[in-house]
Amino acid sequence: MSKYKCPKCGMEYDAEGKCEMDGAKLVKIDEGASHKHNHAKSNNNTKHHDHTQHHKMIVENFKKRFVVSTVITIPILILSPLVQNFLNINISFGGDKYLLWALSSFIFFYGGWPFLKGIYNELKNKQPGMMTLIALAISVAYIYSGAVVFGLNGKFFFWELATLIDIMLLGHWLEMKSVISASSALESLAKLLPDVAHIIKDGNINDVEISNLKKGDTLLIKALERIPADGRVIKGRGYVNESMITGESKPIKKKPGDSVIGGSQNGNSILEVVVVQSGDDLYLNKAINLVKEAQAFKSKTQRLADTAAKWLTGAAILSGLSTFIYWILCRSYAAL
Repeated sequence: MSKYKCPKCGMEYDAEGKCEMDGAKLVKIDEGASHKHNHAKSNNNTKHHDHTQHHKMIVENFKKRFVVSTVITIPILILSPLVQNFLNINISFGGDKYLLWALSSFIFFYGGWPFLKGIYNELKNKQPGMMTLIALAISVAYIYSGAVVFGLNGKFFFWELATLIDIMLLGHWLEMKSVISASSALESLAKLLPDVAHIIKDGNINDVEISNLKKGDTLLIKALERIPADGRVIKGRGYVNESMITGESKPIKKKPGDSVIGGSQNGNSILEVVVVQSGDDLYLNKAINLVKEAQAFKSKTQRLADTAAKWLTGAAILSGLSTFIYWILCRSYAAL
């Protein structure tokens, strides 16, 4: 089955369309290219950093829209007749309903923009979901309430419109923050590996980039340095701190023949280690890639939620249209 990815943030999807995070058009990739891409990212911290920065910009965008919309919601609540009746207060002045409409218009277009853009993408891809449901709800509330302001007989739904947008923006902001937290954790793991390794060859010690290491190389691990690759101790004894990788709180004593994990930190001793695994085959890189793959693809629960949202959207539209037609017919019948 073909896969699709976002050219901006790197998220991967099962179907074509646009990225849920930034709206960029997805590009088609095959399974081999996707697998290769994921491994390449593990050795390219700069690119991963760019993806994280891009996500952070999206988080800040949702945060800004939420904060601004929430502030504007306060006068909308104060001016709303239903809220005033509930609080038993009366605040009114000439043109107050037009001010209420203007404030709500700002929230609808500014705070509701991600959802208005979302419904366009979902309908274009013929995959209506939660964005479609939210966009329909705020659009109907805004258009109907605006018609009431300019002469239609009815009630305002401006405060419902504003609070719904605020809550949805808050939810998306928190969701994006959780994604960033997971990405930051991956960055921390990637930083555990040193940039260079001390390789012993023909009795000489040379510094090489860890990307150039291969199985069978002999490395010198100095005191307090991080181990650059998975290997086996061939000379020296000491303690190695593996807490950041395995969770073991105490340093582990190592002797010739014992295995060491790339990214763990040597103690005060000097060790000689022969490389067993390097590059993408490192234990640490495999763990990072597993987490990235889990983030990139939707789980069965997510797909179930998308399907439920699709049916919920259809049910909401059908029930709304049925109610509208029913009341129109009832009014026509009563007028006879």
